[in-house]
Amino acid sequence: MFLVVLLLVTGLGTATFRHNAYRIPLLPGTQQTVWQVEARVEYFADGGSTQVLLTLPPEQRGFRSINESSASSGFGFELSTHGGQQRAHWTKRNASGEQVLYYKLELVQDAGYRVPAEEPKSEPSRAWDEPYLTAALQVLQAEIPESADEKSLAQQLTRQMNRERLDQNLSLLLDKYSEPELLHDLLNTAGASARAVQVLELQDGRRRQSLKEFVQVWQDGEWHLIDPSRGLVTDDRQLLLWQTTTPAVLEVLGGTNSGVTFSMISQSRSAAALTSERAPGYDISLYSLPIAEQGMFKLIMLLPVGALVVVLMRVLVGLKTSGTFMPVLIALAFLQTELVPGLVSFILVVSLGLTIRSYLSDLNLLLVARIATLVILVIGIITVFSVLSYQFGFNAGLTITFFPMIILAWTIERMSITWEEAGPQEVLLQGGGSLLVATLAFLVMDQEITRHLAFNFPELHFCVLAVILLLGRYTGYRLLELHRFAVFKK
Repeated sequence: MFLVVLLLVTGLGTATFRHNAYRIPLLPGTQQTVWQVEARVEYFADGGSTQVLLTLPPEQRGFRSINESSASSGFGFELSTHGGQQRAHWTKRNASGEQVLYYKLELVQDAGYRVPAEEPKSEPSRAWDEPYLTAALQVLQAEIPESADEKSLAQQLTRQMNRERLDQNLSLLLDKYSEPELLHDLLNTAGASARAVQVLELQDGRRRQSLKEFVQVWQDGEWHLIDPSRGLVTDDRQLLLWQTTTPAVLEVLGGTNSGVTFSMISQSRSAAALTSERAPGYDISLYSLPIAEQGMFKLIMLLPVGALVVVLMRVLVGLKTSGTFMPVLIALAFLQTELVPGLVSFILVVSLGLTIRSYLSDLNLLLVARIATLVILVIGIITVFSVLSYQFGFNAGLTITFFPMIILAWTIERMSITWEEAGPQEVLLQGGGSLLVATLAFLVMDQEITRHLAFNFPELHFCVLAVILLLGRYTGYRLLELHRFAVFKK
């Protein structure tokens, strides 16, 4: 029992970890929104050497960067970090006239993505000049008693700044300072940890957009976003923080009349494909294999599921099959041939093989030679079926080649021996049971969610193994045996 629990915990725990760490989707066909944001930098070069530095958005919750690129003919380009803020850096020895540079960023909108909150840095409070110092202190003296904490103070100040009839002190301050600047300075003067940030509002298909000035206030271990015109932002799914620290959004050396605008579009992409592109450490998964081998493993990883179906049908239901796990291999072939063509092909080959096998029994061949003969005959039968089906336009008949030759030969041999020892009824019973179990295994293995989980979460096979071990200890009645004991009800 300990081994079963260990396998279940290992399988489920590993799958949960990989889902949370690498964002591997649990369901097939899951789509995620990808934002493509393009920054367009324009300026007029003076004719000498020039440098351009564009502040890039930091890591933030809800958005995961998967790709970034630059288009800048004749410019050198690199990514640098300044004060914890990543920046795009373009350089050129000689540049004159109008210059246009592009930076493109792809972001996955992922509500479950979290990053550690950046601790607030101590900033010196604004040195207010009179009469603005007196006005700022009077505003804070009036609003602080009506607030409970830093966040509610920010909301209270925002509400007062957006009233139709402004307080005399606020009117004086707003004549000199912008709303975001004033909110930021008032919060810092009140002792709150606040910072001015630049925010990009994401709207599908928008062009030539500019950054907006917001304020963030620190409380309860995280930053809360404040829109100076509307107050606390409760839904930031469409807001991308672009600049949070000291460096300016755009710095140009050797040029004038500079500016940056943003264009963006959104699209849906497969979550599984995005995971293989973006997840660090994902190269140790099955996706790291060559494409041909990946296709092979997508089938191999379904075998444990088929084995579980066989165990359930034999141990709990009591169906008889020709061979223990031969139905799994037949089901695997059905995945290549489709169910109906596979069933027809299998029945035809086995029936013809049994007919030929009855003749081989008269030759008194040794077992090894008899099996080898059957393999050759099965290959011949499959070849003839394939050629005839193609000539008559039945392309589905060509898929018969996916059946394992050795398995077909061994199945024919076992059924022939069973026929001689137990009669045709037992052959039909075992053969029918094999095809029924193979069909059920195929129906389970062919489900899209089964294929997805088996390949993307191979550790779940530990759970399959645990269930098989539990079934291996079962010693009760099988369902098909219950009719034998129905007499005890009377």
